[in-house]
Amino acid sequence: MRSPTPRPVPGTARPSLRALAAAAALLLLAGCGSMTDIPAGTPIAEVQARYGAPTLECPMPDGGRRLVWSTQPMGQYAWSTTASVDGRVDEVKQALTDEAFRQVEIGTWNAEQLRCHFGPPAESSLVGLPSSRSRVWSYRYRQSGAWNSLMHFYLSEDGRVVRMHAGPDPMYDPNLREM
Repeated sequence: MRSPTPRPVPGTARPSLRALAAAAALLLLAGCGSMTDIPAGTPIAEVQARYGAPTLECPMPDGGRRLVWSTQPMGQYAWSTTASVDGRVDEVKQALTDEAFRQVEIGTWNAEQLRCHFGPPAESSLVGLPSSRSRVWSYRYRQSGAWNSLMHFYLSEDGRVVRMHAGPDPMYDPNLREM
């Protein structure tokens, strides 16, 4: 007997082909070694030749740039580094980790700092009542290196982080998608 054709779960978003292609490309590149293996002092041109252009670049006060290569919205990884004025990278680190998220200071960090530190969020949504809404940016990641999770950052009207917490990622749990 033939098994039934799977159907999309109602209310779940379908990833765009572009997002899937970008995530697949980064995963393929990751199979050839890890970005964290890049030695500090490597010219940015060499890094880009191997891994492509970063997902985003943010200017630093010293004239350098913060660079992030992200697999969001569907992936769980992002790598970040800083590039000096002379075009050499510092240590490349995995950006979406519990340790990295603990650096966020409630009331001090803003949306631009989140974006420049972790890359673009996987999801952005409005939650709350009409009289009290918050913008929430959510990042897919592997909590404790094991659990499929989302880190949620709640932003005030002026863009400051007012709350944050991790939770399960419904993309990986069909029981959560049906809620």
